[in-house]
Amino acid sequence: MDKLIITGNGPLRGEVEISGAKNASLPIITAAILASGKSIVRRVPELKDISTMMKLLCNMGAAASSENGSAVIDTSVMNNFEAPYDLVKTMRASVLVLGPLVARYGRAKVSLPGGCAIGARPINMHLSGLEKMGARIELQSGYVLAEADMLKGASIYFDIPTVTGTENLMMAAALAKGTTVLENAAREPEVVDLAECLVKMGARINGAGSSIIEIEGVAELNPIVEHSVIADRIEAGTFMAIAGATGGDLLIKNFSAKHLDAVIMKFMDAGIIFEKEEAGMRVKGPEKLKACDIKTMPYPGFPTDMQAQFMALMARADGTSVISETVFENRFMHVAELRRMGANISIEGGMATVRGAKTLKGAPVMATDLRASASLVVAALCAEGESVLHRIYHLDRGYEKMEDKLKKIGAIVSRAH
Repeated sequence: MDKLIITGNGPLRGEVEISGAKNASLPIITAAILASGKSIVRRVPELKDISTMMKLLCNMGAAASSENGSAVIDTSVMNNFEAPYDLVKTMRASVLVLGPLVARYGRAKVSLPGGCAIGARPINMHLSGLEKMGARIELQSGYVLAEADMLKGASIYFDIPTVTGTENLMMAAALAKGTTVLENAAREPEVVDLAECLVKMGARINGAGSSIIEIEGVAELNPIVEHSVIADRIEAGTFMAIAGATGGDLLIKNFSAKHLDAVIMKFMDAGIIFEKEEAGMRVKGPEKLKACDIKTMPYPGFPTDMQAQFMALMARADGTSVISETVFENRFMHVAELRRMGANISIEGGMATVRGAKTLKGAPVMATDLRASASLVVAALCAEGESVLHRIYHLDRGYEKMEDKLKKIGAIVSRAH
């Protein structure tokens, strides 16, 4: 099993090119199921989750391949409408095939999803939404069995905003008969990117990016033609944290700063300096970070996917900060590992109190999920001595060529088996 060996060596400097967003690529790739023919998606990162999704589509009979940043999916012949446990267990996003399969083929058998163990994240809102659209849903031996003669438009209210739920039902509604209204919908940029891709395919969607999305179903959709996914805002935020933690100076390129408004404002409160340049955003770490509080919220609030990286920053900040996690109940699993490096963190319920330490010390640590692994990278880069990060397959699920990008900005990092 691979591990990363990182030696903290002071400020990191240079340029970082941000990859395409995994969380935009996965739903857009599944959207190819909605049309017959060859779809092409650009700026797709080379990640384990992407290859898993491509394997899943191939398992269904599609011709799917990904190389040089492009995914090509030919759905002309799809004859298997099952997403088996062996593929779904490693990646929660596999559930995104459910809506498109039921909408286009009238049936689907999808294993209940896996992925990071950061909370329950049930898919009941996906299923109740499909039922309102006329699908017959059955849970059997760990699988969702769904059938529909013809999905029909419906009014659907989400108890809490759900990104994959919004995406799944938006795709299903694109081929439903009539109009579907999704209320309290997720507003994330990745949802907007999927909506824009669907519109290019011929879907009629209004309101993406707001809490109310209206989809007027059409009889058929065209394959995806040359859609480029948006930049990975969480990767950009992670490198901002790296600049801040190491006192570095990084020019971060090819991403949209407006997708990170909440993160940038909180980083500025912590003393990190941001300068807009023609080529991107320059991010400079201060001599001493200032403690500040955050509370994770659905977009446009502070993203739960940046909470762990922010905590690693606050572990070195001057003063005491309070971090409130409101999105996922198990998202403090990185705390025990940060403590191994000398961080002073106490937890009570969904709240972590971080008392900044003068230094962090390198240590052997273990990644428990995707963003926890990113927080350990941030901490290791500003720690004294050597850190060994175990179970970095989590990191490989969400960060494209992380160690290569780190080496280019001066980090001492290597991968070992």
